[in-house]
Amino acid sequence: MLLMRESYEENAVRTLAEPVQVAAGSIGSISVLRGQLLRITAQGDGAVASLFGFSLANPAVWLSVHHTRVFSNSYLLGSGMRLVNNRRRPMMVLGKDSVKRHDLLLPASTTAFLAERGYPGEGCLDALRGELARLGMVVPKLPDPINLFMHVKLTREGEILPETNLTQAGDSITCRVVMDTQFIVSACNTGIEGNDRPAPLLLSVAENLHDFNVE
Repeated sequence: MLLMRESYEENAVRTLAEPVQVAAGSIGSISVLRGQLLRITAQGDGAVASLFGFSLANPAVWLSVHHTRVFSNSYLLGSGMRLVNNRRRPMMVLGKDSVKRHDLLLPASTTAFLAERGYPGEGCLDALRGELARLGMVVPKLPDPINLFMHVKLTREGEILPETNLTQAGDSITCRVVMDTQFIVSACNTGIEGNDRPAPLLLSVAENLHDFNVE
């Protein structure tokens, strides 16, 4: 089973990150070790979580939405799908998902982009740059995110059409992480119509599903 915990040596040191609250319009980060579960929970209606991930061993290895699409031959994120890094190695596997609507196509917003469209606040990419600096992580480039909970569709003609976000407070995804990873999650405004009302997020880590006290 994808969400079953792998076995580890009894003397292995297993730290568990404390939950992280990400306010609407801001960014947060959490470290997750190989084999642990990461849960991202919407704490307000219309939430979007722009997800980035960097290997703790080598920040030049990051969660790549581009390689994930090619690796899975899909632009849709579905249960059991492996999310891979820029070296085509799995970083996490999607398990529980109450929304089943996520975007693998659109780039992160920037502060300049938001300002041009009349939105206040910091863009996802600028917030990511600041969070990486705070963590002391140096990366060769800023990757595009996996936009969790964002509602868009692709037409037969190839158009990307934003749709009204239907995510509700309490919705979540849970992934089994397969590489020690520093995850950074933005709740900044995307600037995408229908998905442009930032809401807070909760990032939490557990060894097993029952540790979340939520099914």
